[in-house]
Amino acid sequence: MITIRRATKNYETPAGVFPALRGVDLDVAEGELVALVGKSGSGKSTLLNLAAGIDRPSSGTVTVCGTSVEGMSEARLAAWRGRTVGFVFQFFQLMPTLTSAENVCLPMDFCGAVPPRERRGRALELLARVGVADQADKLPASLSGGQQQRVAIARALANDPRVLLADEPTGNLDSATAREVLDLFRAAASAGTTVLIATHERDLAGVADRTVEIADGLLVGVAASARMEADA
Repeated sequence: MITIRRATKNYETPAGVFPALRGVDLDVAEGELVALVGKSGSGKSTLLNLAAGIDRPSSGTVTVCGTSVEGMSEARLAAWRGRTVGFVFQFFQLMPTLTSAENVCLPMDFCGAVPPRERRGRALELLARVGVADQADKLPASLSGGQQQRVAIARALANDPRVLLADEPTGNLDSATAREVLDLFRAAASAGTTVLIATHERDLAGVADRTVEIADGLLVGVAASARMEADA
């Protein structure tokens, strides 16, 4: 579902060119949950942004669900991303003036993948799936961090994407809530969604199928999780 080949990404800085990624190869299969682990500045968020089509590689190729992402126009890319990829941001990025249900409806409004009369019903169904149906008509400011992240996950699932990407989705949550959120990603992968999570947390045993370590823009290690070893 995700195939990245020889991907590089360079950024111009006052000190010169900064190589955020340096010839990365990565494959993520359908229904697989992969944790991309690394310190701040290691390149994991950049790699996630390439997979989402939010950014483009300086060189190399990015193919998601059979589509070459780096070659599309911005207009085509936006339409493709809305229907194919769900993205969960570290700081939730919910619209503050919209209720939880309205936030979940936004991707449906933009893409038109769900008929207008069915959108609120689907939003309520998704909010129930992530355990915050009772927060449907509340504004983000009245929700806890864990509740906001659950709404963000529901929003990412609004158009039934084949790929779900998450950037540090538990970084602002307490340990118990973080585990509950990770379990939601596990459930999505078990249902067939391809999930790639960028995180600095290494202890994802029992949730991820594989852990891929990145450092200084290079993949430096790949390991099957305890969950996969137990299944084997």
